[in-house]
Amino acid sequence: MEAVAKLRNYPTGPRKMRLLADVIRNMEVEKALGILEHHPQHNAIPLAKLLKSAINNWEQKNEGKSAADASLIVKTVFVDGGRVLKRMRPAPQGRGYRVRKRSNHVTIIVDSKN
Repeated sequence: MEAVAKLRNYPTGPRKMRLLADVIRNMEVEKALGILEHHPQHNAIPLAKLLKSAINNWEQKNEGKSAADASLIVKTVFVDGGRVLKRMRPAPQGRGYRVRKRSNHVTIIVDSKN
């Protein structure tokens, strides 16, 4: 039985988050947590928290079972673009350049290996 956790409107670009999501996709949960906790990218911290949340959701669904005994894997990870905040930046000759501050939505699905 699988469990889902979602992170909404995290204020970083989707491309940066997808780089980390590709690292942990189809990986064992313990190994993925170890990688995320020691990864230098700043997006690793909320992604690790989200993975822990998905593990706890799985334990709540499957009462009496431990995540360590079930050999959980990260079944699916996908990152979608979130809302874009549009800001103006001063530019030469009285103009303004548009700055697009992107955000993203992350969904993680964990499931037992067997």
